[in-house]
Amino acid sequence: MKKKKVIIFTGGTGRFVSEFRKIKNKFRVYYPSKRKVDILKFHSITKFIKEKKPNYFIHCAGLSRPMSVHDKEINKSIDLNIIGTANVVKACEKFNIKLIYFSTGYVYPGRKGNYFEEDPVKPFNKYAWSKLGGECSVKLYNNSLILRLIMCEKPFNHKTAYNDIETNFIFHEEVVKIIPKLLKLKGVLNVGGKTQSVYKFAKKYNPKIKKSSGRHYFPPRISMNLKKLKRILKK
Repeated sequence: MKKKKVIIFTGGTGRFVSEFRKIKNKFRVYYPSKRKVDILKFHSITKFIKEKKPNYFIHCAGLSRPMSVHDKEINKSIDLNIIGTANVVKACEKFNIKLIYFSTGYVYPGRKGNYFEEDPVKPFNKYAWSKLGGECSVKLYNNSLILRLIMCEKPFNHKTAYNDIETNFIFHEEVVKIIPKLLKLKGVLNVGGKTQSVYKFAKKYNPKIKKSSGRHYFPPRISMNLKKLKRILKK
């Protein structure tokens, strides 16, 4: 019998990993708790890697919401999203393990939209700066893939949605389906759904949702170009 490839996920209690746990796949997957794998402790990461001998290390752990926490608690933001990611990179490099890092589409400026992977980045909030800080360490390691994602839970769990912010929202459950097809890739890849306003995206699933403005929080066009992703998924 062919031996199953092994995946380690950080962020085992997070929203995305919770969805990944629901699907059947051909891998042996481990979801260590924060106690088992503390990304702020290099030895904690390497110890688990030695024990499980993974082929892929998918790094989802980090600090995300509420986004205001990155303004109020910069130490936590730096520790979890930058230093923790750097520790993961060093551990993967030590054992030559393929690393897949979950970043965000918010690293782009968000002014013109339709951003390609090669376009210049300039985060518009501190959350995105912290994720870009993680990207910097990942880019030093050649055996890696950075996914710039714009995801949300299903159902869309807000009473209003921005009608003046264009983006690429995609549900976690949809990203889960395509992750196995991306594991062998390297470099940077935009991952998201159809370019549209947040309101238009949400209205499909909640016809009663009300419009609101997001201009005080986000630039108007956060959308990414997904040609590279579509080309890969067609193969």
